[in-house]
Amino acid sequence: MTISRRPDTAPPSLWLMVREGLALSARFYRAFGAIGERGPPAGRPLMVIPGFVATDRTTLGLQRALAADGWRVTGWGLGINSGVRPDTRERIAAALEAFGRGEKVTLVGWSLGGVYAREVAKLRPDLVAKVITLGSPFSGDPRGNNAWRLYEMMAGHPVDEPPMEVELGIKPPVPTLAIWSRGDGIVAPACARGEACQSDRQIELDCTHMGFAVSGRAYPRIVAAIRDF
Repeated sequence: MTISRRPDTAPPSLWLMVREGLALSARFYRAFGAIGERGPPAGRPLMVIPGFVATDRTTLGLQRALAADGWRVTGWGLGINSGVRPDTRERIAAALEAFGRGEKVTLVGWSLGGVYAREVAKLRPDLVAKVITLGSPFSGDPRGNNAWRLYEMMAGHPVDEPPMEVELGIKPPVPTLAIWSRGDGIVAPACARGEACQSDRQIELDCTHMGFAVSGRAYPRIVAAIRDF
């Protein structure tokens, strides 16, 4: 695989961005199936939060892989992720509380979903066991990616002025793992990796940005990283 040699802080190259569309379109079949809770009823609870303009169907393959590893898994249940809203944290927290049934939940957030996961853990650490981000732009320049223009057009606000408090780079008060890739065609590696003080561990994965959610090759490594963290 050709890896971009651009600065880690720069948005990925056009070639890497083009690959993202190919990676997603080739795996639409993973989106078919029932939506809802899956995995063993006694498994540790885990919620997967989708990325921008994605839904629980987009992450269904990842949810299945985690359920097969013994987790009790659900998506976020809030439809399409159309960008930050004033009540985004509160709505996720309410879903967490209902799903966890008194047990802390592991939050896995893909892309923008990982930013949400970190902020929810700051708001309600009593509900969150740990946070894992997958290619999430939680550090550095909010425009260090190839999606910010689309984000502003669809979300209706500047990417650096969301309608809720977002403390990019501030580590949540729970164990936090950042999984990132130099092959990411959307988010700059430095933004998804962050500084050492911004998460408890950082793991590099060789996949595309879309691959975090839809790649059968990436699933075993993501599941193993979550299991071992």
